[in-house]
Amino acid sequence: MIHLERIYISRRMKYFLALCLVMMAILAVYGNFDQTKSSLKYEVDKLHERLKHLEKGQKTYPEVKFLTYKDRKRILITGGAGFVGSHLVDKLMMQGHEVTAADNFFTGRKRNVEHWIGHENFELIHHDIVNPLYIEVDEIYHLASPASPPNYMYNPIKTIKTNTVGTINMLGLAKRVRAKLLLASTSEVYGDPEQHPQKEEYWGHVNPIGPRACYDEGKRVAETMCYAYEKQEKVQVRVARIFNTFGPRMHMNDGRVVSNFILQALQNQPITIYGGGKQTRSFQYVSDLVDGLVALMNSNYSQPVNIGNPEEHTIINFARIIKKLVGGESKIVHKHAMTDDPTRRKPDISRAKTILNWQPKVSMMIGINKSIEYFRNELKRSRHSERNFHIPDPINL
Repeated sequence: MIHLERIYISRRMKYFLALCLVMMAILAVYGNFDQTKSSLKYEVDKLHERLKHLEKGQKTYPEVKFLTYKDRKRILITGGAGFVGSHLVDKLMMQGHEVTAADNFFTGRKRNVEHWIGHENFELIHHDIVNPLYIEVDEIYHLASPASPPNYMYNPIKTIKTNTVGTINMLGLAKRVRAKLLLASTSEVYGDPEQHPQKEEYWGHVNPIGPRACYDEGKRVAETMCYAYEKQEKVQVRVARIFNTFGPRMHMNDGRVVSNFILQALQNQPITIYGGGKQTRSFQYVSDLVDGLVALMNSNYSQPVNIGNPEEHTIINFARIIKKLVGGESKIVHKHAMTDDPTRRKPDISRAKTILNWQPKVSMMIGINKSIEYFRNELKRSRHSERNFHIPDPINL
């Protein structure tokens, strides 16, 4: 065994070893510094590239009209993420107003309005109007309610509450902030009509205890409450009785005639008709409806107004039109008729023409082709990244 203390090291050797140790330390520090410097440069370059990528992919919005504070309105749309509500959001945003969309997402979807999320004039609120909402607004478009039979019959008590308690809450808000309120009522208030075509003066023929009553009677009492608030509290109200409407952003499972027929034809499934198919409907494209709603809100007319397309089609004829446009091998099949399904439905729009100078502009065939394209793209989606946007067209708005 060697004992280090017995090894003789000269003074010159000690100096040399010390110098070597110092040099090794300097080299080690310098080497680490270079590595650190290199590492920092790499991270900075990486962040710089990421920043450039983010700037390149920065969210852009459709070009909106600029309004001064005198002309710009604060507008609340209940059900604003739904089928009709989202198209109304587009219209009012493009006009330059500040829009708040409130929705509980029962049938509405965020992606219907996601092209506006982040815009300074738009706000999306996750809210159920069965609970009061306290915000400052100038106008209220009250659209919140499931509107297709499978959806409103899924939870009839909830449907009744939305159309009664929800309407009371919106009327209360309108009273507090002195806002004008438009109620999106429905042709269902006429029930299975004995008058044809249906005029606004017609009181209807509704089964108050049938499976559709939760919606039919819910809307009828909503209208009653609007006019009670108008008479007693001087709230400005507008009532639109909306007839069958179709177009992009319809929910694929909403069970309406148009979406059912198109999806069944696109997937080569049997096109299902409930009953003999001789019952009639009048179909309007969603952009026409939105134009009618805005025209009614901006008018000075407070009585109910039919908003619909008076072009009447039998269900069997409509199914054949869809089958021809889509192609494929679908067959038309008949099932038992639905309870209380109206036999005829056609609006008299004389009042809308006279008071609002409104009538449908989009032909049914053009609207159906746009809807077919939308649903075809929906069926192609397999990932969230595969978006199927229906961006508002500035020309039409």
